[in-house]
Amino acid sequence: MQSILGASAAAGLPAAFSGCSKSSKASTAPSSGSSLAAANPRFDNSSAFPFPKGFFWGTATAAYQIEGAWNQDGKGESIWDRFAHTPGRIKNGDTGDVACDSYHRWQEDIALMKAMNLNSYRFSISWPRIQPSGSGAANSKGIDYYSRLADALLEAHIRPLVTLYHWDLPQALEDAGGWPNRDTAARFADYVQLTVQSLGDRVSDWMLFNEPAAFVDLGHLEGRHAPGRKSLLDFLRATHVVNLAQGAGFRALKAARPSARVGSAFSMSPCEPATNSEEDKLAAERAHAITNIWFLDPALRGRYPDALTFLPETAMRIRSGDMEKVRAPLDFIGINLYYRTIASAPKAMERATHTQEWLFPVKMDGGQQGPKTDFGWEVWPKALYDMVLRITRDYNRPVIEITESGCSYSDGPGASGLIHDSRRIGYHREYLVALACSVAEGADVRGYHAWSLLDNFEWAEGFSQRFGLAYVDLKTLQRTIKDSGRWYAKVAAGNRLGKIEDFRSPTKAEGTKKLQLKSEIYN
Repeated sequence: MQSILGASAAAGLPAAFSGCSKSSKASTAPSSGSSLAAANPRFDNSSAFPFPKGFFWGTATAAYQIEGAWNQDGKGESIWDRFAHTPGRIKNGDTGDVACDSYHRWQEDIALMKAMNLNSYRFSISWPRIQPSGSGAANSKGIDYYSRLADALLEAHIRPLVTLYHWDLPQALEDAGGWPNRDTAARFADYVQLTVQSLGDRVSDWMLFNEPAAFVDLGHLEGRHAPGRKSLLDFLRATHVVNLAQGAGFRALKAARPSARVGSAFSMSPCEPATNSEEDKLAAERAHAITNIWFLDPALRGRYPDALTFLPETAMRIRSGDMEKVRAPLDFIGINLYYRTIASAPKAMERATHTQEWLFPVKMDGGQQGPKTDFGWEVWPKALYDMVLRITRDYNRPVIEITESGCSYSDGPGASGLIHDSRRIGYHREYLVALACSVAEGADVRGYHAWSLLDNFEWAEGFSQRFGLAYVDLKTLQRTIKDSGRWYAKVAAGNRLGKIEDFRSPTKAEGTKKLQLKSEIYN
């Protein structure tokens, strides 16, 4: 990752960011969420913000959420196929059987990206499309699909940023024990090697996992996502196997393509204490450990962070030598961020009566001060600034890419057929202002990927939430770029955030109101 933006280039940036008042340097940024809040900069939302030369402007998607073709061309069943076909699991009974039909409409999707002036596309490969049973030889038709996609992206001057695992484990491996089964780590490494041998001559940027903290928790502890387990023991065992898989997958990928750039995308959220009590401050640090670095510290430091009251090594089945095997010196850190987390300590009685709260004595809630998206998530752009600077400080200024950030709003076509989604423009502009100011303070950030390119299948929410920069008619599957996509195209083309007045809605003549971008969060 050294060739695009060196440290010397980043060092020359702060003076260009006149809208950021630098209250702290990344090298001295406080480590706790509460201290970072005290270091809050004031951002002038009316200013223009340039981004570094060579910055990646992209969108992100995932195979199960957009591809469809769930049982075509030799693809095997995934845990999400099984989960979505189970009555009562998904809102409105939706499935990803067709989704956005990107398996057949991928050329339309690339045309959307070209229209948005994007130079990076983060997509995932479906493991059961490559290995239907999770092991054995590659399915040639699956390889052919991703080869065509990668070739077309390169021809369009768009970087393929490939995620190897975005939650769709082959069902055959789940039947054999799934992520709590240690053998799954070896199967993952084999799949990585097979895929990279086929595509690595064209794809140079890879991510091993998407949000391991999310799929291990939601799928094994809370049961709200595939495979639907509700077991603290499964959660602990899956944690360790996924960390082993991350290390094994890293080594397999580098063995196949030593020059490849390899990272993972981690779901992150700055964890702030609910009060100034010592108990809540400790709870916030525990929340940070398990929310943000539970899968990052093993990779970069060969240890688990202090999230739990004690590390249940026996229950996690940690063996001698394992903490060397989990190491993966990632070339970059992907950050997926949407909101902040408020952490508090449970009462003594709650801890005494709940095993989970004894092991992990933290309550975590979303913030309530900022405006809410249609999904009910708080819009809090400062969260991105805080998180990027904390990772920058704690891990000696690593290369960072924002691999997801976005918002759900249900705006649909008006009488003219256009989609006026000014709230989404406001969200991305404010989060990008926060990101620009983190770069001004020394963070080495190389790209931003909006979630998502398309309105798509949003896991347990089905099609009820719309995150896309392009609107998808769920009946015809026709794509229409929203106002936010047109705005994002201007940002990408200029590699800068212009002043607010530079980005008025293209439908001003129809009476669309001027964007109302809130700045009180930073004051």
